[in-house]
Amino acid sequence: MTIVGSHVSTRKGYREAARSAKAMGGDAFQYFPSNPRTLQLKQFDRGDAERCAAWCREEGVVSIGHSAYLINPAAEGDAALQMAASVWNDLAIAEACGSLGTVVHFGVFKGDDPLKGYRRIIEWIDLVLARWDGKAMILLENQAGDHGPAGTTPEELTQIRSLCERPEAVGFCLDTCHLFASGEWDGTNGDSFRERCDRLGFWDALVAVHLNDSRYPAGAKRDRHAAIGQGCIGDAGFRDLLALPRLREVPLILETPAGPDGTHRAQIARVRRLREGDATL
Repeated sequence: MTIVGSHVSTRKGYREAARSAKAMGGDAFQYFPSNPRTLQLKQFDRGDAERCAAWCREEGVVSIGHSAYLINPAAEGDAALQMAASVWNDLAIAEACGSLGTVVHFGVFKGDDPLKGYRRIIEWIDLVLARWDGKAMILLENQAGDHGPAGTTPEELTQIRSLCERPEAVGFCLDTCHLFASGEWDGTNGDSFRERCDRLGFWDALVAVHLNDSRYPAGAKRDRHAAIGQGCIGDAGFRDLLALPRLREVPLILETPAGPDGTHRAQIARVRRLREGDATL
C-alpha cells in the first residue's frame, strides 16, 4: 500500500491539518511544528496536538514535522544551542501530535577540513538527544549540493548516524529532488542506488520520503521543486524510484506547488497510479 500525502498548513490547528490531508486523499502529511523562518520557540495547544494524534490513529494517517530552515547541525557556539532549543521544541510538538519525528537538513559547513563539519553535526545531534527521551526522531534530510557537497550521499548519512550516541533516535528523510539534483540518482539507476543503500543499511533507518520533482536536470545542484510529473524527473523517473520495495513502507510527502484547485489532490492520485505502474499517464 502506498502511503502518500503532502505538506499542509496548521493555521487552523493540528487536528484540522490532519483532516485537510485526509480530505485530499492522503494518508500522510507534513507540517511545520513552529515558524519555519525563525528559531522562536512556540507555545502550543497540547490538547489540540493530542486530539490530532488520536484522530490520526483512528484514521490510519501518519505525519512528520519539519523544523526551521535556519537549523544547521554544523553550527557552533550560541547559535548551535539556540538551534538545539528550537528542535527540542519541535520534537515536543511532534511527540504530542503522534508524529514520527521532525525533519532537519543535514548541515552546511565551510573550510578545508570536512571532518570538522561532520564532527560538529554529530556533536549537535548528541546534544539534542541527550535531553530528549520521546519516540519522535530527528530525521536527517539529504541535500541537493547547492551549498556544497556535504550531505548528498547515503554514505554520509549512514556514517553520521552510526557515530551518534543514540543512533536509534535518528532516521532519514530522503528528498527525491535533492537526490536527483545532487546527481546521486539520475532517474534511471534506481536498482544500483538500491543495492548501494542495501550495503550501507540505509533503508533500515529510512522513515520518510520527500517526493518532489525537479525543475532542473540531474546533477545541476539546484534545489527547485516541480509538481509530480512536470519536472525533469518525470513519470519515468518516478516509476524507477517508486519500484524500490522500501518506498512501499514509508510515507511519501509532496513538497511541490499545489494544483489549480489549490490542493495536492491530483498529484496524490497521480503518485498512487505511478506506484501501481499505470502506463496511461
